[in-house]
Amino acid sequence: MRIWVTGGSGFVARRLVPRLERAGHEVVATDRDVDVADAGAMDAAARRIAPEAVIHLAALSSVATSWREPGNVYRVNFLGAVALLRVVEARCPAARVLLVSSSDIYGSAAPGATPFVESDPLCPASPYARTKAAAELLGADAARRGLDVVRVRAFSHTGAGQSDQFVASSFARQIAEIAAGRGKDGAQLQVGNLDSVRDLLDVDDVVEAYVGLLDPSVPTDVYNVARGEGVEIRTILETLLEISGVKPEIVPDPRRMRPTSWSVGDASKLHGVTGWAPRIPLAETLRGLLDDWRRRIAGGESASVSAS
Repeated sequence: MRIWVTGGSGFVARRLVPRLERAGHEVVATDRDVDVADAGAMDAAARRIAPEAVIHLAALSSVATSWREPGNVYRVNFLGAVALLRVVEARCPAARVLLVSSSDIYGSAAPGATPFVESDPLCPASPYARTKAAAELLGADAARRGLDVVRVRAFSHTGAGQSDQFVASSFARQIAEIAAGRGKDGAQLQVGNLDSVRDLLDVDDVVEAYVGLLDPSVPTDVYNVARGEGVEIRTILETLLEISGVKPEIVPDPRRMRPTSWSVGDASKLHGVTGWAPRIPLAETLRGLLDDWRRRIAGGESASVSAS
């Protein structure tokens, strides 16, 4: 197929595009060259690309940034979805659309609760989550009108190349800097709330889920992409420290503190229609993330990496 990937320079897209090309697809990736919230720019891109499938990854995906810049997040995440769905309906109404959402739209469950399933109520608690929930409602409405829109609720994922705006990558960067003698605060490692629980996947497992959902035999619906197991953020940090051999001073940073939350998903529905299941152990993912930050720190790279 000819596949249009928005957010083409982001974290997930940099893994997804080569994977699609290896599978024989023709991929056209757009990013800042096409403003997703500009209806005219999106229409021109759709006419030029004439896609048979669209994977909509373009987003501002940092919750912290969404509190600082709610207007910008609304523009990209919600108005971008509006523009995308309109041009698909006008220019390529037969195309399958993967509208990539987030587990953040569920909000937080009580500790030890049953993992979230797709029929659970949405309780978005941040500007980022609210824009994603609103975009999903648009996608559901488009599907009711007959468009082939698949909504994808991806739970937390990480891997080499991720921005340090996200917790596992932030830990890995700080550990790599401390190991290299370049820690900003000596041997101190700044942390937020370590008690929260996340369902954490490897980005390459998430990519495989997206590839599977492109199959036109998969019903138009909404699907969780999740490991189905929770891990405390404290355990993520301890695993990275064990891998690295670094023993820093752990320092709570008030700027990083968030209320304790619990988010674990059930991907049984996705498994039932595609056979997908996560295959990469968390320890392997964290080792790859740390090794990547070691290389980046050794090469003098800063933390400024696209978060999408």
